[in-house]
Amino acid sequence: MTNPRKPPLKSQKPVADAPGERIQKVLAHAGLASRREIEGWIGQGEVQINGHVAKLGDRWHPGDFLTLRGRVVNVEKRLDAKTRVLVYHKPEGEMVTRRDPDGRPVVFSNLPRLDIGRWVAIGRLDINTQGLLLLTNNGELANRMMHPSQQVEREYAVRILGDVSDDTLKRLQDGVELEDGKAYFNKLEFAGGEGANRWYHVTLMEGRNRIVRRLWESQRVAVSRLIRIRYGDTVLPPGLKARAHYELNEAERDALLVSAGLPPEAPVKIKRRPAVKRGGRGSGAR
Repeated sequence: MTNPRKPPLKSQKPVADAPGERIQKVLAHAGLASRREIEGWIGQGEVQINGHVAKLGDRWHPGDFLTLRGRVVNVEKRLDAKTRVLVYHKPEGEMVTRRDPDGRPVVFSNLPRLDIGRWVAIGRLDINTQGLLLLTNNGELANRMMHPSQQVEREYAVRILGDVSDDTLKRLQDGVELEDGKAYFNKLEFAGGEGANRWYHVTLMEGRNRIVRRLWESQRVAVSRLIRIRYGDTVLPPGLKARAHYELNEAERDALLVSAGLPPEAPVKIKRRPAVKRGGRGSGAR
């Protein structure tokens, strides 16, 4: 955001032949927040375009004057920023929120500072869950990665106490009715264990609050440790310590963008043919 300045005296009109983009999509891509959060701001009347309160469905065009809570948003500058994606190893005890009223540690305190935009979490992990958390400055990417229609897999390593019957494992894969609807694991595999502890790897394609724990608890099985080890095609690097992060390189980032239905950003390298040496005077075949 830039410093506040006075809006233009006359509302700027978009170019007639330019359809524009929906405001929430533009602001998400510009890195202000996820599209869902921005839609909430619009619904609360906190976004204005050309001096008028924006509504869901309104469109932004280059040159439009846009403000958020009275502060000017330089949309063009933000849209020029390159997409960045972090793989963060969240430890137990950290909150996936910007501020916690109880003063508990938050993941955003351990991230590098952005010159433009802000980090948006792709999904959440509850305070007692550790593991892979993806973060990006591209809110549209975050929205697509979290949207149920994308069917993005999440894989977890789960530690429980004691043995689990085959019938229980079958119910967890066939589906269990929870208070907010049916849920199930797409994959459930035994992953070993020592003593009374047993490890399982489970995969599902949704991110409802505490969904992994609630599924096990519905069968009266307590989870003693929960680690997210994969989100989509991105895995938690084995050597990445808790509270540390790794930034995707251009190839990895573009692969993630394409998987979410967005265009890659790295410039295409064109291979040029080597120059052909032309013979001087007296050269050439005889």
